[in-house]
Amino acid sequence: MRGSPAPAAADTDEALMLAYGAGNAGAFDALYARHKGGVYRYLLRHCRDAGVADELFQDVWMNAIRVRASYVPTAKFTTWLYTLAHNRLVDHWRALGQAKLVSIDEDCDDDEGGGTRGLVESLPGARQHEPDARAASRELGAQLSAALAALPGEQRDAFLLQYEGGLSLAEIAELTGVGMETVKSRLRYATAKLRGALGSAHEEWS
Repeated sequence: MRGSPAPAAADTDEALMLAYGAGNAGAFDALYARHKGGVYRYLLRHCRDAGVADELFQDVWMNAIRVRASYVPTAKFTTWLYTLAHNRLVDHWRALGQAKLVSIDEDCDDDEGGGTRGLVESLPGARQHEPDARAASRELGAQLSAALAALPGEQRDAFLLQYEGGLSLAEIAELTGVGMETVKSRLRYATAKLRGALGSAHEEWS
């Protein structure tokens, strides 16, 4: 019957990665299908260059493949995967002599950062398949990309790790090596700046 514990447990990201490490190539296909979109958007929205994003994307998955036999699920698979993506992105900027993830955080301790997902999801989503919404959706997508690019690097990183990776505040803190309050600060200011940048477009589609 559906819903039995064993199949569900065997289908988790962590179990699939362990299965892949043990030689099950199909397990990798399932993981890749689940996470390729989020990882690619995370990279693309940081560097805004499809060619560079493609290269980094391939490197991230090659790194995952390379260490498959030694993988140990000490954290959620998504945390592990986005750590690979984050580190590859940092290495990319360092190689170019650019400090794209330098922190310029402001003090804040009263916001949980929970508005980030709602901000983007309130833009055209399910409606994007309606003919009269497609052009508006493309325009809003371009506005969102520009607004993300204008954010300070570490605020953008925290936002994308939560929105694309689905990471919790604690997981983002662990991944980026900062405290929870710093993560809250980054998410709060990222959300506020994105709302301000999107302005009337956000209000129209909310």
